[in-house]
Amino acid sequence: MEEVQINATLDQIAELKESIIWNDIVRELTAWKVGFEGEMSSIVDDAEKTNPSTASVLLHMGDLNGRQKAVDYVLNILDVFTDLKNEEIEMKNQEVS
Repeated sequence: MEEVQINATLDQIAELKESIIWNDIVRELTAWKVGFEGEMSSIVDDAEKTNPSTASVLLHMGDLNGRQKAVDYVLNILDVFTDLKNEEIEMKNQEVS
């Protein structure tokens, strides 16, 4: 597995997390999630009325589920970066001792 390298400092990650642009990104991605959830609900409602094939409904729901997971990952990316950076610092400190 390829090692992930975070070039930003912990302070830079924290600064981004508190920035206006990050808040804008979070607000937009949260709106996407709400839209995905609404679309999933409408699929269920439409399935009752139109009786589409089970395969097409499952494929579409799987697609929406994948989108939600991708959005969740991006929403948590700064925490992932912070954890990776802390692990990197810890490993460097262990090498020095």
